[in-house]
Amino acid sequence: MMLSQPRVLLAMARDGLLPRSFFAAVHERFRTPWKGTIVTGICVGLMGAFIPLRILAELVNIGTLLAFVIVCAAVLVMRIRHPEAHRPFKVPFFPVFPILGILFCLLLMFSLPSENWWRLIIWLLIGMVIYFSYGRRHSVLNHKQ
Repeated sequence: MMLSQPRVLLAMARDGLLPRSFFAAVHERFRTPWKGTIVTGICVGLMGAFIPLRILAELVNIGTLLAFVIVCAAVLVMRIRHPEAHRPFKVPFFPVFPILGILFCLLLMFSLPSENWWRLIIWLLIGMVIYFSYGRRHSVLNHKQ
């Protein structure tokens, strides 16, 4: 899971949702988002050192399942709102698979302990604070409008 995080931070920085000067920095030789990789490694290392593995596993599970729910919902919304958009890959049996994806992921999420939901809510609130305090004003999409 840690391998993709620096790329997510890079994409968010390019969209203006995080400081571009730091998170969009790509190493000249290795062509990787090196600062985001270091930050991710430090955060994961600290969390691994101080938080029990069971709690970390539950956090990763609920976060990943929530991301899958959002992606499945986005597929539904994009197909309805923008049917003309170019799609190199089409979801088979639309809308059955996205709906089943949402339902199965939610089923798995609801099987996790309730304290994990509180952790998810806290992380989401932290993310919203970052978005509304920095990302909303610096968003590339916001400046196009």
